[in-house]
Amino acid sequence: MQSPPKKVSMRSKARHIVGTGLRSSPAPVQDALKRGSKRVLQALDPPLVWQVPEVPLPDGLSLAEVEKVFYSWSVNGEPVGHMDGYVGDSKLRFLHTWGLVRNESGSCLELGGNPYFTTWLLDNYSDLELTLANYYGERGEARETVSWLPKGATARTETDRISSLFNVEEDEFPYADDTFDVLLFCEMLEHMLMNPMATLRQIHRVLKPDGILVLTTPNVARLENVLQLMRGANICDMYSGFGPYGRHNREYTLHELHRLLEFAGFEVETSMTADGHPANATKSELYGATAPLIEARQPDLGQYMFVRARAARPPREGLPSFLYRSWPPDKIVEFE
Repeated sequence: MQSPPKKVSMRSKARHIVGTGLRSSPAPVQDALKRGSKRVLQALDPPLVWQVPEVPLPDGLSLAEVEKVFYSWSVNGEPVGHMDGYVGDSKLRFLHTWGLVRNESGSCLELGGNPYFTTWLLDNYSDLELTLANYYGERGEARETVSWLPKGATARTETDRISSLFNVEEDEFPYADDTFDVLLFCEMLEHMLMNPMATLRQIHRVLKPDGILVLTTPNVARLENVLQLMRGANICDMYSGFGPYGRHNREYTLHELHRLLEFAGFEVETSMTADGHPANATKSELYGATAPLIEARQPDLGQYMFVRARAARPPREGLPSFLYRSWPPDKIVEFE
């Protein structure tokens, strides 16, 4: 009689995966993984590998109250509720972004401000004087109407948002050198098609010396992507009917983001990863087996990356070799 198949526990699977990974890793990495994996495997199953950073909130508002305002949103007369999917996905990202400059003052350029959730936080809960920019395929200026229901109010508030329209990757920004104290470049880097360095040079030019750049972008090394790859699934963005800028053309790791900003003349003051919405990765069937391999990566498993940097020195000439290829040889600078 054939013996019934032997059941293999999740912990045994985890140990097997950990062992396989260790054999091909450098000694210091092996030691770190062994220590981290031992702690995880001794903990509850499934082990916890991602601690969610605390979400900053405006004084006098709870997270639920901020969410209620966002879920009442309307841009250009669209029915309330048409932005609910976007709010549900990104509401925490707006707050983390605002939190990086909540105590700043002076002039601030927000690139890609539409649909104006972060704009609302900056406008109402900081001392920054805002200038807005967007791009809808045409250059010029746009006036858009935004309305919402404030906390405790029965009547909606409405305001106009005026933006300059230009392509941040192709056009010279329509501002003089050294104009802004703060600049927000959020959820745009991943959409760049050819030359993000051109954009970062323009950003550096219009920032005052020592001015603050806040950059946010999806984290290609986020926990959900790690689990997707373990399943053999593709993590690249789908093609979009909104044209070449309608999809994520390249996502970054936190290390790459630091290197890119260093090349562009910025000094990173603080960086972190965080989720844009609550997520529970433990529902993945591969979570328990994967967790021991990435426990040491806790700080960089969030859905988005948030960086605050200062314009500390002139950008380097050329294009960094870790990010560019197939350009004329004299354009590429060795920089890994």
